[in-house]
Amino acid sequence: MKNTLKILSVALAIGLSGAASVAAQEVKVGFAAEPYPPFTSPDASGNWEGWEVEFQKAICAEAKLDCVITPVAWDGIIPALTSKKIDVIIGSMSITEERMKTIDFSDKYYNTPTAVIGPKDVKFEATPEGLAGKTIGVQVSTIHQDYANKYFVAAGATLKEYQTQDEANNDLAAGRLDAVQADSITLDAFLKSEQGAACCDKKGNVKDDPTILGAGVGVGIRKEDTELKGKINAAIKAIRENGTYDTFSKKYFDFDVYGG
Repeated sequence: MKNTLKILSVALAIGLSGAASVAAQEVKVGFAAEPYPPFTSPDASGNWEGWEVEFQKAICAEAKLDCVITPVAWDGIIPALTSKKIDVIIGSMSITEERMKTIDFSDKYYNTPTAVIGPKDVKFEATPEGLAGKTIGVQVSTIHQDYANKYFVAAGATLKEYQTQDEANNDLAAGRLDAVQADSITLDAFLKSEQGAACCDKKGNVKDDPTILGAGVGVGIRKEDTELKGKINAAIKAIRENGTYDTFSKKYFDFDVYGG
C-alpha cells in the first residue's frame, strides 16, 4: 500500500511539474488609461475594446502568452515599463531613436501618417507657413508634440499641450484652438463623430520626418527581454501571414493600416 501511495505521489508531482512548465507566461500589457479610439476605449461596462485590443489578443494567443490589460497614464508609461509595473506597451507608440535609448521595440505592427485638422470655415495647409500664428493642440509626451515644436512653433505657431487626445479635440470643437495634430486614424475617427463632423475637417498630412515621427508603431519592450521580443515578433509575422491581422483590421479600416 505504501509503495502504491509513493508511486501515486511521484506521478502527481511529475504531472504538476509538467503542467507548470507549460503554463502560459503572464504579460502585463500597458496602454494609455485615456480613451484613444479607434485603438483603445472602454465600453459601457468598462471593458476595453478597439483595434489595438484585438491586436494584442491576437498576438498573445499566437505566442501563447497570458496577457493582462493594464491601463497606465500615458506620460508615465515608459517608466512603468522600465520599473516592471508592466511588461510591454501596446499603445500606438511610435518607434523612435529617442525612445530606443531607453526601451526596445518589436517589429512595427502599423504605420499611418500624421495629420492636422481645424475648423471647417478656416482654410490653411498642414505646413509651417499654414500654421504660423495659430494655436495647435497636441497630446503631451507624444511624437506630435516633438514634431510641432520643431516645425510649427519655430515658424510662429503656439503649442498647447493636453493630457488626452479627447481634451485637445474638445477644445478645437469649442473654438479654443485653431488646429490639432495627431495620428491620421485617430483624427479621422473624431471627424466621423457627431462633434467632429459638425466643426472640423482635415487640413492635410504633415511632411514626414522619420527622425521624429518614427518608423511605424511597435510593441515597447524592456531591452533585456530578448526572449519575449522574439515571441512577439514571431506572433506579429504569423498573424500577418495567416490572415488574422487583416480579418480584425477590416472591422475598423477600409485601407491597409500596416503601411509601407
